[in-house]
Amino acid sequence: MVTLSTYNYIIMPKLANRSYQKELLDQDDIPFEDIKQNLKELNTINTLLGGHAITLAGVQKLISAERNIPLHIVEIGCGGGDNLAYLQKKLKGSFKFTGVDLKDTCIAFAAEQYQDINFICSDYLKASFATKPDIIFSSLFCHHFNEEQLITQYNWMQAHANIGFVINDLQRHSIAYYSIKLLTRLFSKSYLVQNDAPLSVARGFKKQELQSILKAANITNVNIWWKWAFRYLIVARK
Repeated sequence: MVTLSTYNYIIMPKLANRSYQKELLDQDDIPFEDIKQNLKELNTINTLLGGHAITLAGVQKLISAERNIPLHIVEIGCGGGDNLAYLQKKLKGSFKFTGVDLKDTCIAFAAEQYQDINFICSDYLKASFATKPDIIFSSLFCHHFNEEQLITQYNWMQAHANIGFVINDLQRHSIAYYSIKLLTRLFSKSYLVQNDAPLSVARGFKKQELQSILKAANITNVNIWWKWAFRYLIVARK
């Protein structure tokens, strides 16, 4: 028998702690057409809710004092490449853009959409670049990892970037969770988005958690800002 308390437990996640439930997109057997629909809708969400603009603001903080252009900007976990395309459109100057993603379906979609951006299908830890990146960034990538993996990730970004790195990811907050859950139920045609968007929030962060991870990774020259809508922007300069 399903009681009221059981019902509340099912529909109301306990957001005090991070969820480690795997997202559907992390599976290996998702059909390509479903991946494409997911990536298109994620681009729309990032555009309408300001996600792309947050990444741009973070990258601009690192290049504002730089005169050594052209600069090489690399995104790890690039998905469909829309973050890089947005930067390419908005940034003034000479830049080289590279996207790295483990999923061949994402890289195939990105390369089809944005032919003047270089894409690499690889685990970011194993990726090799013709020129060392000046800036490395990620957007909605960190929440896919546990804390130990994030320490490794932040150390890798710090070691491989000439200037610094930028992270744009989700705040774990009940308003964000239920808002995106409702919006995707109403407007999304992707079962991946409907499932993974609220789960991504549950896998997101509190500010003190990010501070603890950065401290454990010995990243000291770093700032964290809260951004609308329920995002954290991290900028670390070497």
